[in-house]
Amino acid sequence: MRTSIRPSKRTTFCATYVSHTCGPSSTPFNSAAFQGHSTAYGVFVLKTTHRGFRVRRAAAVVVTTGAMFATGALTAAPAQAVTAPTVTAKGAYLMNGATGKTLFYKSPNTKRLTASTTKIMTAKVVLTQSNLNLDAKVTIKKAYSDYIVSKGASSARLIVGDKVTVRQLLYGMMLPSGCDAAMALADKFGTGSTVAARTKNFIAKMNNKAKQLGMTNTHFDSFDGISNGSNYSTPKDLTLLARSAMKSSTFKSVVKTKSYTAKTITSSGSIRTMAAWKNTNTLLGWNGTLGVKTGSGTSSKYCLVFAATKNGESVMGTVLTSSSAANRTTDVQKLINYGYAKIS
Repeated sequence: MRTSIRPSKRTTFCATYVSHTCGPSSTPFNSAAFQGHSTAYGVFVLKTTHRGFRVRRAAAVVVTTGAMFATGALTAAPAQAVTAPTVTAKGAYLMNGATGKTLFYKSPNTKRLTASTTKIMTAKVVLTQSNLNLDAKVTIKKAYSDYIVSKGASSARLIVGDKVTVRQLLYGMMLPSGCDAAMALADKFGTGSTVAARTKNFIAKMNNKAKQLGMTNTHFDSFDGISNGSNYSTPKDLTLLARSAMKSSTFKSVVKTKSYTAKTITSSGSIRTMAAWKNTNTLLGWNGTLGVKTGSGTSSKYCLVFAATKNGESVMGTVLTSSSAANRTTDVQKLINYGYAKIS
């Protein structure tokens, strides 16, 4: 109950405070006694005398900083409403990372191109392989180099003939968004007698994993997001994927890394120090941002699957089909701030 008393020259009042630690006492209300205190709790019995009338009122009161004692108004500060943000991306979804509760959505189940956010699933499939050895070495094949040249794809600039570990390939795929690294992983963990057969088998594993995770509006036809006509997902599905993937300490460590320098083994057996791979996710570190993966393309526009944690509050989400990289960043910043406010 909120009680407001506005005194005049003919109005006097006093407050009787009742607490569980001491008996009631009746004193004239002294506003100065409360100034500088952030919060006082109690039950006040307010007595008001006005023009010969005497009114007795009891009110449970929470007194917080900003209550206007100087004017005689005894009020609790109102709770601030959290206004949902406006985002420019065509599709967006935000959840409480800890509970999975939906916090915001915009066309959450509409199928859209995913670009390189597809690589989250590539990493997920790799990291769920039985008896996985992250230090196992993969020899870089000319087929990987030919593929990125033919597609004009983003690259980790892997050198044909070099031996690169599975762990290094994960960094090469997730930081600079290397399609050559993605192909190397698909070739390594697919089954078949040729590169084409093995990568096709790996893509089938990606779709099976999507079904297991309940990604009902998702289908992959590539290991890197370069669509062959049927590579799509939704903001909600990709957020479900991110939440699952972020449970892996290896995945979480990779995607929060801003820069990584790999040392590979050349065909002659010497050590090659690669040029540093820089993470394409420029939001890393902003307001607790921990990942996850950017994506962009002529048709897909700009995408980002993100995760952030601050003061024990965790949010995860996705924006798809933003018109520009700048708008993508702004949209995600709005969603992260909104998510924190909703949870707190």
